[in-house]
Amino acid sequence: MMSIDEVMNRLNEGNKRFKQDRLENVLVDQPRRDSLVPGQEPYAIILSCADSRVVPERAFDSGLGEVFTVRVAGNIANTDSIASIEYAVANLGSKVIVVLGHQSCGAVTAAMAGGDNGYNLNHLLAQVQPAIAACDEGADVNTVVKKNASITANDLISRSSIIASAVNEGRVKVAPAYYHLTTGQVEWL
Repeated sequence: MMSIDEVMNRLNEGNKRFKQDRLENVLVDQPRRDSLVPGQEPYAIILSCADSRVVPERAFDSGLGEVFTVRVAGNIANTDSIASIEYAVANLGSKVIVVLGHQSCGAVTAAMAGGDNGYNLNHLLAQVQPAIAACDEGADVNTVVKKNASITANDLISRSSIIASAVNEGRVKVAPAYYHLTTGQVEWL
């Protein structure tokens, strides 16, 4: 099992290959699928926006079974996304949780615009409000996206005893990040 530093290095190296259009595309074939039938041991968990332009597995050039990806608009920490992350922390041995916001996020843009978007979307967008409130008035969407990723990273720890214990014991790191659509760069916050 890799250390936290080894996982961060693996994520950085994968993102470097992605940015340079040098994906290795390893661990995606039939032998890999067969090897994963008995179980999984992803080295990282990625809480990402559901945006179709952001594909964490590609952005980090990871193969099948390497990252445990949880996707929800605005990469928010709701009960279901936290529970999914808790499962991976408690049962799969993942070392790093990445909260991946991204350039020009539609959910954050909608939250900033306000208005009535119906019950379900209003509920989701309300969870972005702390990031909006924490930014200066007139902040652009990308500033709010970065703040949202940082707040969500802290929320994972404060709202989950499983995640908090793993972080406090040095078994897991929570790392907020920002994905640049234009370059593919993952910027650690």
